[in-house]
Amino acid sequence: MQVILGVIFHFIGGFASGSFYIPYKKVKGWAWESYWIVGGLFSWLIVPPIAAYLTIPGFAEIIAGTDTSVLLLTYIFGALWGIGGLTYGLGVRYLGVSLGSSIILGLCSVFGALIPSVYYNFNPAPGKDSLNDMLSSQWGNMVLLGLLVCVIGIVICGRAGGMKERDLVAGGKADPSNNEYKIGLGLTVSIISGILSACFAFGIDAGKDMANQANEAWKAVNPGRGEFLFQNNVSYIVILWGGLTTNLIWCMILNARNKTFGDYTNRKAPLLANYVFSALAGTTWFLQFFFYGMGESKLGNGASSWILHMAFIILIANGWGLILREWKGMSRRTYATVAAGIAIIILSVLIVGYGNSIK
Repeated sequence: MQVILGVIFHFIGGFASGSFYIPYKKVKGWAWESYWIVGGLFSWLIVPPIAAYLTIPGFAEIIAGTDTSVLLLTYIFGALWGIGGLTYGLGVRYLGVSLGSSIILGLCSVFGALIPSVYYNFNPAPGKDSLNDMLSSQWGNMVLLGLLVCVIGIVICGRAGGMKERDLVAGGKADPSNNEYKIGLGLTVSIISGILSACFAFGIDAGKDMANQANEAWKAVNPGRGEFLFQNNVSYIVILWGGLTTNLIWCMILNARNKTFGDYTNRKAPLLANYVFSALAGTTWFLQFFFYGMGESKLGNGASSWILHMAFIILIANGWGLILREWKGMSRRTYATVAAGIAIIILSVLIVGYGNSIK
């Protein structure tokens, strides 16, 4: 039953993550950096402490009493993840929801499972698996096979992106869902995003002391009721401070460079609607980790939880890609190529998940 609940919670979180960008498409008359940071303020600054306040009594005291080195490491991983989140938005902007999300999340899922083992190869720790452990075990070999399959899927998706670009040029058409489609730049930022986005999982691990305090306090009041569903909500606050830092700096630079500071008060744009849709996007985005934390409390913060979460996001994002008709008008060959690439990325996620399940 615990596993089933974990899967359900990860599905809900995946739905939130795969859907969060949709409200942004309703924003009119604003530059990308303007609506991204408005939504981000809800994602990273406003909603997380509200969620913690509603679920964890004394969350501020837990943060205040945590060792500075733990807070700093958690914050740094959050800042690195923030770059990944920033480039995620750019990847979706330049490639579309379907292709951009598949490439980014495929990389994110596998690197999130692989990078910790490389770190522990050089810094061994009790209970942590190193790269050597993976190379010498069946489960580890399956995870590495999943990485190889993921790379193959990403290469195929990249080829599909190039084919889409040629189809658009040949047909004299504009992409109906994304008039800023740029395959080269999109692939570059997507690869960066996929690698750095995995740092969120590392931030959860780094801030585990805070989550453990919340968990133990809850269990003391609720004996015999298992693990605390919302224990990670206190860690999220610090991780997301890091994410806010990198995104705020970059968006302010873009506002200055593009002279778009006036967007926030531009009466020629539908200001109320823009703020509402941006807030909705930002809040929906945070909900992915709210439910990820609930799923993680049932399945553990290992590679299996991370992989499962990523798999659901890929499926939902591609569902939206079909609904938004991002591949409308493409040749059958192009459509078949991207479908094959996405299927291979999903297969890689399942292979990695299976490898961790037989550990």
